[in-house]
Amino acid sequence: MVLAELLELAPSGVEQVDLDEVVEYALYGAPGELPALPTLRAASGSALVQITATEIGDDWADRWRRFHVPLVLGDALTVRPPWEAPGSTRLDVVVDPGRAFGTGAHATTRLCLELMLELHGGGSFMDLGCGSGVLGITAAKLGFTPVIAVDNDTLALEATAANAEANDVRLDVARVDLRHDAGPCAETVAANLLAPLLERWARTLSDASAPELPSQVIASGLLDEEADAAAAQFASVGLREHERRTLGGWAALMLVG
Repeated sequence: MVLAELLELAPSGVEQVDLDEVVEYALYGAPGELPALPTLRAASGSALVQITATEIGDDWADRWRRFHVPLVLGDALTVRPPWEAPGSTRLDVVVDPGRAFGTGAHATTRLCLELMLELHGGGSFMDLGCGSGVLGITAAKLGFTPVIAVDNDTLALEATAANAEANDVRLDVARVDLRHDAGPCAETVAANLLAPLLERWARTLSDASAPELPSQVIASGLLDEEADAAAAQFASVGLREHERRTLGGWAALMLVG
């Protein structure tokens, strides 16, 4: 609930740090870029929220870089920012987080990547809500083609295009507003979105004017308690749950047609 509210204030993303029983969200912005937030305590469901605003020192860029560490998934995949050395895994993906959602270390992206590594590369692929392009770039390196990356945020699209070029892969990048458009079609879709947007996209798949149904969908961005409702929504349009993975309170679904 808190994350959803914060994304309204900072649609380009927030930094999340899990500290035992506390979750810290940080929003960064130049003076005047973010709304004024008073120091206060509030309730969100059963959780206590403490809000503070702090002026960050001149070394903020270096501290921001230290937050982005490589994600390594066994011997299969390394996702790293450009200032880190290449990994020794089969696939090496370089992603400059810029201002568009990080390098893939968040649980929702990690779960998508784990499920993608179990797929046989081939056929068309769509990264729905591409952020900085991690999933689309990985899909291209896994052998999917063509790969489409879509987002409503122009900063995300710019970051995705730049990251694709840095990884020497081809992505078709396009702006799509899922609140009004089902987007293009692909045989495999990875949709790392918040639950309301995921369910809204699932409903558009049942429209007569919607493109052909994907044969498999990885749906992430779901809280554990939201996964059942999302699975039911996708089942109603012909995509049944094949596998579910969870990590840190988040869930991802592998759905097949």
